[in-house]
Amino acid sequence: MAGLNKVMLIGRLGKDPEIRYSQQGLAVVNFSIATSEFWTDKTTGDRQEKTEWHNIVVFGKQAETCEKYLSKGSQIYVEGRLQTSNYEKEGQTHYMTKVVVSNFQFLGGKQDSQGGGGGYQKSDSGSGNQFQGQTNPGMTGGQESIPDDDIPF
Repeated sequence: MAGLNKVMLIGRLGKDPEIRYSQQGLAVVNFSIATSEFWTDKTTGDRQEKTEWHNIVVFGKQAETCEKYLSKGSQIYVEGRLQTSNYEKEGQTHYMTKVVVSNFQFLGGKQDSQGGGGGYQKSDSGSGNQFQGQTNPGMTGGQESIPDDDIPF
């Protein structure tokens, strides 16, 4: 039986993307995104929040696009796979898990003040990846309202 390694996240960048190039000239960009969940504590009635940080890595033309258009606070949807690496520091082995991005979608507008954004997905046409400047109706600065009729389940 084959396995499945797929991750889908929507979050905000914690700092500006950092780009570097491999010895072969391949662009590699790294950034972290925060995802938060909110709930109301049943015993106290207080609103609670938990934030998780995710390390993201993007390669090639997608990396250059991320570096060009994203900045701290930008909202993004990423899709990819988990990859764990290890390194030694002061005699101890440390592990780091990253999301290796296969495609992504910018969410929100410029400085997240307007709805819309662009997408960047792999193209099946054989011409590589292409940037798609699309607007996303319904995305408004991180908060969206979906009528019950539009929910697909």
